[in-house]
Amino acid sequence: MSTSEAVAVRSQREDSIVTVTLANGSGNLLDPGVMNELHDAIAAADADPDVLAIVLAADGETFCGGLDVEAIQNGGDPIEFATALVRLLKLLPQIGTALVGAVNGDALASGFSITCCCDLVVAVPDARLGTFEAGIGIWPMIAQVPPLQRLMPRHALQNIITGVPFSADEALRFGAVNRIVAPGHLHREARKMAEAASTAGRALMAGRKSFYRFCDLPYEVALDEAFDAFTAMLRPSLK
Repeated sequence: MSTSEAVAVRSQREDSIVTVTLANGSGNLLDPGVMNELHDAIAAADADPDVLAIVLAADGETFCGGLDVEAIQNGGDPIEFATALVRLLKLLPQIGTALVGAVNGDALASGFSITCCCDLVVAVPDARLGTFEAGIGIWPMIAQVPPLQRLMPRHALQNIITGVPFSADEALRFGAVNRIVAPGHLHREARKMAEAASTAGRALMAGRKSFYRFCDLPYEVALDEAFDAFTAMLRPSLK
C-alpha cells in the first residue's frame, strides 16, 4: 500500500485500486486549486498501467458541496473556476480506468456533476444528490451537462429546474446511484464495485472510452464506429 498527500486531495493505492479522497474541509468545496489537484490525481492513477480502478471518496460528512461560491463572491476569478471545472469534467469520461464514486454525504451542484461522471456510484441513505442553483436564482450552466447526458432528460430536469436535490432513494430510482449502503459499509462496497469493474483488465481502457463516446453519438454513427473498433480489435487474432 502506498500513500501520497496533497493539500486537499489524497491518493492511496492498494493492489490495483487507487482511492482518491477529497479532503477540503467540512463542505469539500471546489476551487481551482482543488479541482486541479483532483484532476491530476485521477490522471496520474489512470496513467499507471498497474491501476485497474479508481475509487473517488471524500472525508467528513459531505461528498462535495460544489464550487466555493463564497470565494468567487470575495474576488475569485469566475473564469478560473469555470476553466478548472470544465477541465476536470472533460477528463472523467476520457480515462481508461473504471471510476467508482463512494458518496458519503451530499453531492451537490458540481459535486453531483462529478458523481454523474463515475461509472458506478454507491451512496449512504442520507445523501442528497443534485444541483440546487435554480433554488437561489442561478442556472447551473456547467453543472447541468453531466446529468443531462447521463440521466433521462426529464429526470435531470426535475432536479435542475427546481433546484431540489434528489434523495438517495430517488437517485437510485433515476439511475444516478447504483447502490445504497449503511455508512459503515460504504468504502467496503465501493471497493467491491471497483474490483468487479476491473475484471476486464486492460480491455477496459478502450471499452470505457468507447462506451461514453457511443452514448453521445447518433445511433447509426455509433454502430459504424463500433464496427470499425470491433474489427480492429479482433483483426490480430484473425491473422
